[in-house]
Amino acid sequence: MNVKVAIIEDDPRYRDSLETLFAHASGFSPAASFGSANAALDEVEKMLRRGQEPDWKIVLMDIDLPGLNGIEATRQLKKTLPHLAIVVVTVFEEPTTILEAITAGADGYLLKKTLAGELLAQLRMIAAGGAPLTAGVARTVLGLLRSTRSNSQSGPSISPGKLDLTEREQEVLQSLVRGLSYKQVAEYLGISIDTVRTHIRAVYKKLQVHTVAEAVARAIREKLV
Repeated sequence: MNVKVAIIEDDPRYRDSLETLFAHASGFSPAASFGSANAALDEVEKMLRRGQEPDWKIVLMDIDLPGLNGIEATRQLKKTLPHLAIVVVTVFEEPTTILEAITAGADGYLLKKTLAGELLAQLRMIAAGGAPLTAGVARTVLGLLRSTRSNSQSGPSISPGKLDLTEREQEVLQSLVRGLSYKQVAEYLGISIDTVRTHIRAVYKKLQVHTVAEAVARAIREKLV
């Protein structure tokens, strides 16, 4: 497996370090590198006009970029290339920023302080269909969940029963909110990975979402777990 990674990062030193990492890491290769989201979107538009699509598997997206910010760029890229996996890599740990990113369609949210080995492990997870969240971000997501549950002013929640989520589907969804990978969900629930994937497809259909991140965002926002 060769995972082609596009990098959108305005810090040239960090961008160069990522390019070097993917050039030497087994199973990865740097496919494109941009100093702004505008430049990346322009390149995608040019390729689409030529009848081509980028061969990128994953995009690493900074948030604080010149011009178009990473959250809006994620939203636009997902609209154009919904199959593209976008992982936010940033210094921002604020709950509202995390929620904005995953609501925009980000498939994962990692921090720049993540060590190289852990970053590669998380990206291998997403290439296999997982949704990477560093431990700190996962704790923040859980905090958001607890906050929305305790906030009586947030309005009534939607019962999982009204969405026809089975008990097992609720368990799978709750595991995703905790930041578990497909393999970890399977081990935690004592079921096969194929069964986990079947439940996740059912959850996607019932929640009308297309990614793990979108499912997590809706679960948090509507207190489904």
